[in-house]
Amino acid sequence: MQAKRAGTAVAWVAPALGVSLAGCWDDDVPPAPPADDTGFQLQPFLTGFAQPVFLTHAGDGSGRLFIVEQAGVVKVWDGNTATTYLDLRPASTTAAEAFEVRSGGERGLLGLAFHPGFSENGRLFVFYTAQSGDLTIAEFRAEPRGASADPASGRVLLSEDHRRFSNHNGGMLAFGPDGYLYAGLGDGGSGGDPSNNAQSLDTLLGKVIRIDVDGPVGTIPYLIPPDNPFASRTRGAEIWAYGLRNPWRFSFDRGTGDLWIADVGQQRYEEVNREAADFEGGANYGWSRFEGRHVYDSDRSAPGAVAPGAEYDHDGGHCSVTGGYVYRGDAIPGLVGTYVLADYCSGVVWTLRSVDGQWDMRRVLDTPHNVSSFGEDEDGELYVLDHGGDILKVVAA
Repeated sequence: MQAKRAGTAVAWVAPALGVSLAGCWDDDVPPAPPADDTGFQLQPFLTGFAQPVFLTHAGDGSGRLFIVEQAGVVKVWDGNTATTYLDLRPASTTAAEAFEVRSGGERGLLGLAFHPGFSENGRLFVFYTAQSGDLTIAEFRAEPRGASADPASGRVLLSEDHRRFSNHNGGMLAFGPDGYLYAGLGDGGSGGDPSNNAQSLDTLLGKVIRIDVDGPVGTIPYLIPPDNPFASRTRGAEIWAYGLRNPWRFSFDRGTGDLWIADVGQQRYEEVNREAADFEGGANYGWSRFEGRHVYDSDRSAPGAVAPGAEYDHDGGHCSVTGGYVYRGDAIPGLVGTYVLADYCSGVVWTLRSVDGQWDMRRVLDTPHNVSSFGEDEDGELYVLDHGGDILKVVAA
């Protein structure tokens, strides 16, 4: 299926910040107008976690927050204390060996998503690196208002070979507005995608995939949505988008349904891509022929590649993009409708939004944090996770 793209090319460049933005490969357009001050800061919220890499909620009205620790633990914070909700570390889990997390470097327990009907069915899903090195998505069950998930209830849905190299695992899980489960997988590791996995439709590496977890019958762990762009393929039917290096956090705008994908670059450029809610899938984001908007490997092809909506370079100590969310909370009215992202190494936090049809990116905060992830609570308020163990809340300045 051919990816669809429409609209005029837009771009904005701020050389002093090392930032350039584009809606396609053409950048011959006027600059965007200034954005209003978003007015936010980071407030200490929780501390004492071990390499936190994700935060989310269960959508059950409880107000609880669930924090993923890379070594293999999910903690739950009930407003007063944080306790263990699920433990998949090899030395402590009572689950089967298939559910033991292999952690270290970029490996580990990397993603968590609660079923939209969790308050009734108690289903939750995790993304982790298995002991074999394979990227794995598994389902667990819990009493919806219970204090923990049942480690013995695990069922592996999907496992993708990732044994050759240890880096570029991806790890994001999220249910889309369509009720399907989306997952982001890295390109398989090393540098430059030596196997060209991102451009191959015969592997799930270097992809965002989309599966139906509500239709399985018997031993079938999931179904392929019939409108997936490659649904007719024997291999790769799960693929929704491809040409990605290491999608380190994607999110759905709870206001519009748009999908935002942050993709970690190779040597020079970090990128953010956006798909409108009515997009039909099949986008090729160009890796490894392109890194951001720039040719990386001229010997490779990327048919129909589309440019990122935003990119920034590695000047100033930047090294790895951490994707966030479009803010839809109530506490900071000026931030509503604005996408918030950060860089892992420099700690810089940016905002990105469309102003009069132009993409406008702003360097908002310089922080001392290694931002491993953003999180969103049930009310749409945002959190920043420092890989060193702290969780901060995005609050009005």
